[in-house]
Amino acid sequence: MKSTGEQLISTNAPDKIGIQSNFPNLFADTRWGTVTCTFEPLSEMPPLNLISNVNLVPFKGDRWLVLRLQTGEWEVPGGTLEPGESYSDAINRELIEEAGARLITFEPLGAWRCFSTAPKPYRPHLPHPEFYRLVGYGAVEIIGDPENPEGGEQVASVEFIPTEEAVQRFRDINRFELAELYQLAERMREAKNDV
Repeated sequence: MKSTGEQLISTNAPDKIGIQSNFPNLFADTRWGTVTCTFEPLSEMPPLNLISNVNLVPFKGDRWLVLRLQTGEWEVPGGTLEPGESYSDAINRELIEEAGARLITFEPLGAWRCFSTAPKPYRPHLPHPEFYRLVGYGAVEIIGDPENPEGGEQVASVEFIPTEEAVQRFRDINRFELAELYQLAERMREAKNDV
């Protein structure tokens, strides 16, 4: 079991060339409004002061957790760091808020390296114009209902489903990068014999 403390997380990166060819949508340059992002496997953690967002591909046993928002879209848990918050604290908070879940283990998968052309950061405490959206996978357990705080994305349901079903749900809404993120998480978990 890995600790969620920043200094204790291993950063054994997958072979970048090997996975890029298998996950072309994940590694394609992505544009989110004024932000351009490129997904990178981790050979080392990004500078902690440049991590502004976190996402987690959660699992329990052989099933993977997906969120269904009240808008009907499927989503992966995660969000923006609060002022003074570490990424491990943010992952734990986001899981409680969005999935009613507790993090048991965390393994880094990679990070979207992002660059914003906006004149100022999304929130004043966040790095700008360059920042990272850290992504990992980990075991979780449900401990309650999603908190659905006001101002956040509202979660309608939390489901544990087979990988193939998660992949198809994200493909159905044209989120091909998230479909491949779940596939990469499964591959990395199998490679670590964590199944």
